[in-house]
Amino acid sequence: MPELPEVETVRRTLEQLVIGKTVAGVEIRWPNIIKKPEPTDQFTDALIGETIRGVQRRGKFLIFELDRYNLVSHLRMEGKYRVHDQGEEEEPHTHVIFKFSDGTELRYRDVRKFGTMHLFLSGEELGSLPLSQLGPEPFSEEFTVEYMQEKLMKTQRPIKAVLLDQTVFVGLGNIYVDEALFRSGIHPLKKANSLHPEELVRLHKEVVATLLEAVEKGGSTIRSYLNGQGQIGTFQEALFVYGRTGEPCKICGQPIEKMKAAGRGTHVCPSCQPLT
Repeated sequence: MPELPEVETVRRTLEQLVIGKTVAGVEIRWPNIIKKPEPTDQFTDALIGETIRGVQRRGKFLIFELDRYNLVSHLRMEGKYRVHDQGEEEEPHTHVIFKFSDGTELRYRDVRKFGTMHLFLSGEELGSLPLSQLGPEPFSEEFTVEYMQEKLMKTQRPIKAVLLDQTVFVGLGNIYVDEALFRSGIHPLKKANSLHPEELVRLHKEVVATLLEAVEKGGSTIRSYLNGQGQIGTFQEALFVYGRTGEPCKICGQPIEKMKAAGRGTHVCPSCQPLT
C-alpha cells in the first residue's frame, strides 16, 4: 500500500499534470470505487464543468480541489493515476476515467479494485469520514515529542501497532514503521508505554527523518508503485530492514529476521533492536 512518501510523490506529480484542466466527462467502469455520492451518476454530473484548482494530501489520501467540490481518493493497495491523451491505448484494470476539455484524460487504474473515491462540497471533507478521524501530519507543528509521549503512554499495545494507527498520526505504513523503528533501535513488539524518554525523542526524530528522506527519493518501489508519470521511487535502495530477510544488517552484520507484529510481516535486526 502506498504510504505518505508515495502519495506525496503522486500528489506532486499530478499537481504538475492536471491543475487547470476542466472535466468534460467521467466514465466509471467499476462503480464500487465511488463511495460518495450514490448513485454514481450524481458523482459524474457534479464533476462535469469543474476545473481542478489544486491537489493536496491528507495522510495517505489525495484531495483534488475543484471549483465547488473536493474529491478524496485513496489508492489502497494498487491504485495508480496516469495522464493520457484521449484515444491512447488503455492499460488493463482502468476503472475510472476523467476526460478533460483539452483532449487529455486522467485514468485511474487499480488491479485489486480496493481504491475509494468520495466527493464532498468544498470544505466538508475534513469533518467527514474518511478524513475526520485522522491524526496529525508528521511534518506538522502539532506532531511534537510531547504529543507522541501523550499518545504512547496511554497504551500497552506494541509500538508497531500504535505507529500504524492512522488516528494517532498519519502516513506511516508497514515499510516506514519498520525503518523508523530500526533507525531508533526499538523492537517492534516493545510496549508503547514502556518507551524511555530518550527512546521517544529518537523515535520522533527518525519518523520525521525517514519520511522526509523517502519523499526526497520519490518513495519506495517494492512491488508496483509508480508515480503519476510512470516513474519508480528509489528509497528502497536505502532500506535497512524492510524486505531484507536473511540479509546481513548494514550496521552490525547480523541477519535480518522477519516476524509478525500488529498482524503484519515485520522486519527487525535482533542485535540492533533488542526486546528489552
